[in-house]
Amino acid sequence: MAEVRSVPFRGGAFVPRAQRGAGTLALLGLLALWQAASSAGLVSPIFAPSPVDVARALWAMLQSGELAAHVAASLGRFLSGFAIGGTAGVAFGLAVGLSSVMRAPGATVVAALFPIPKIALLPLFILWFGIGEASKVATIAFGTFFPTVIATYGAVDNVDRSLVRMGRSFALSPAAIVAKIILPGAVPGILSGLRIAASIGVVLLVAAEMIGAEQGLGALVLAAGNLMQSDRLLAGVVVLSMLGLLIAAFIGAVERHLLRWR
Repeated sequence: MAEVRSVPFRGGAFVPRAQRGAGTLALLGLLALWQAASSAGLVSPIFAPSPVDVARALWAMLQSGELAAHVAASLGRFLSGFAIGGTAGVAFGLAVGLSSVMRAPGATVVAALFPIPKIALLPLFILWFGIGEASKVATIAFGTFFPTVIATYGAVDNVDRSLVRMGRSFALSPAAIVAKIILPGAVPGILSGLRIAASIGVVLLVAAEMIGAEQGLGALVLAAGNLMQSDRLLAGVVVLSMLGLLIAAFIGAVERHLLRWR
């Protein structure tokens, strides 16, 4: 009788496992190393102030109310531009993905305009909309529009066509197929595109605020750099990082809510 041997399970290879707390420990270790190098005099406080100095500058701006004013100005501009660009991008992307008439001209226009550096158009937007808020919001909206369009019509294309054919075999109307099959299948891709668009929007926000803005995180960073206040500069960068994390967390919460059926 042949010998029976147990075969080890090998299906778990290359499966990523979340190591809880590993990212936090890595960040704390980096900050501790940075602080130790600053305390030992290995790093100039002008070029790279210690984390303690950055925290003090951040706390001082928080107590004075200066930080709240800058964050409110930046958040208002970002939300306005992202709402306009994201909504228009999803609508146009769905039109390109669902309509044969729109596909060729729409995809061509997006492919032609997407590679243009959006911040290079800020002077043009200032000519059109003035130096005020409208030009900054337009820059953010224009920059977030194109990645959202590309992600949306790509997500529509990736929906399993066998599901569409099955819906047609059950005599579903085109509107019902879009609402019950295509849109639910495309939501993950659309949300991924919105994540990318949000990151681009934050970059454009900072760049736009560095040109003709008195308040905002970009204006704060620019003014601190001009005055060689590197602690305030890095404090502004920290707040921008936290703002990006909060936006990503919000989109993640929306994704979990919309995709809870999975």
